Amino acid sequence: MADLDYLVIAAHPDDAELCLGGTILLLKAQGHQVGVLDLTDGEPTPHGSKEIRQRETAAATQLLGLDWRGNLGLPNRLLQSTLQARGLLAGVFRDLRPRVLFAPYWDDAHPDHVAASALVDAARFWAKLTKTELPGQPHYPSRILYYFSMHLRLHVKPSLVMDVTPHHDAKMRAVECYHSQFVQGRPTTAPTFLDDVRDRARYWGWTIGTGYGEPLLCREEIGLRGLRDLT
Repeated sequence: MADLDYLVIAAHPDDAELCLGGTILLLKAQGHQVGVLDLTDGEPTPHGSKEIRQRETAAATQLLGLDWRGNLGLPNRLLQSTLQARGLLAGVFRDLRPRVLFAPYWDDAHPDHVAASALVDAARFWAKLTKTELPGQPHYPSRILYYFSMHLRLHVKPSLVMDVTPHHDAKMRAVECYHSQFVQGRPTTAPTFLDDVRDRARYWGWTIGTGYGEPLLCREEIGLRGLRDLT
């Protein structure tokens, strides 16, 4: 396939939809090539199974209109930034050649998310190496943008907030595809889990004067060629 503009790396199926669904839809509406790589199958969970999660992921993928989605097949709950995992992920980067990566923020209660963040950092560097047994040609994504998960109630100051207002309803439909994770077995009295997802997006939208937003952080400086899109 053609080189991707953006690749989201997620520890589990549903992380990309939950944390970046609006941004993915915005990028697709702007004509960009966007992919998602889930590192694990996310199972076992209390109300899910591998087959259920695969069906939910397929439904969400269709709603997002992704150009590519894959799964690295690493073990859920045991995810680690090992040398083997680093090589596998670097190989994907060299194959898809994304310009920008999205990765989980490095501080989180879920060990898989912490490991995924470190793994993306390391694999980004490995992907550019020469004289290596890695497949494909060297490639170095220009930026990593970190998205925020839901397991710690942190209030980290982001580098930027994406205005996802026109795409928020579609994002919520993609999140709701994961019925086994976000609906089944959860409290039905307000505020529900989905209410919390919506309210957080509304808060970040409020911070930039729009309806809904998704925060992102970058360790490196971000250059702009203009100020037209500042809210």
